[in-house]
Amino acid sequence: MTGRPLIGLSTYLESGTRWGVWELEAALLPVGYPRMVQRAGGLAAMLPPDAPEHAAAAVARLDGLVITGGPDVEPARYGAVPGPRTGPPDRARDTWELALIDAALARGVPLLGICRGMQLLNVALGGTLVQHLDGHAGTPGVFGRHPVEPVPGTRYAAAVPEEISVPVFHHQAVDRLGTGLVVSARAADGTVEAVELPSGPWVLGVQWHPEMGEDARVVRALVEATGASRVPR
Repeated sequence: MTGRPLIGLSTYLESGTRWGVWELEAALLPVGYPRMVQRAGGLAAMLPPDAPEHAAAAVARLDGLVITGGPDVEPARYGAVPGPRTGPPDRARDTWELALIDAALARGVPLLGICRGMQLLNVALGGTLVQHLDGHAGTPGVFGRHPVEPVPGTRYAAAVPEEISVPVFHHQAVDRLGTGLVVSARAADGTVEAVELPSGPWVLGVQWHPEMGEDARVVRALVEATGASRVPR
């Protein structure tokens, strides 16, 4: 296969959005996400929420998939009750993105989860989440930064072999790992910062926001991984 691979990006619905004189519901995504894919050599395709039964057909047309950041995953998805600092659920988004993850795993499509996307990947594979932790977000509307250390021998370490400082904004984290996942990076306080499937299709989740930084190696690794899974159309 030649040409730039098609990378799908999950989007979300936002009500009360102004479009000139109109106030309408919109399917949105911060522009940093598609720009991140474009800079890494891919074509960005925005995936608005849809019925979960359509996820397999959508993923079948993609070379790679990114599950993007956003609000807290509903705790019922991993058998917990909401904590006092857990945000309100977006059940439609949870359902659609879980269906996308399941379809990508079933088809062997390379998958990158970012922040919420990593947490949802963990939940999709039977893992749980810490519902609140301090010190991993900046002030509202401002990304913080902290260093993450790769775990040697992992796919993440092959892409980013040294400690780097990353843009962060989250208050939840991976607790019990989902089936098959291994930790591939940690913060200084031990918080899980990246998880992956060590064999089979390229599947990686990172807790930080590469779309808000300058280091594009994780996204380039996703784009490069599509070369082994792309099929003629």
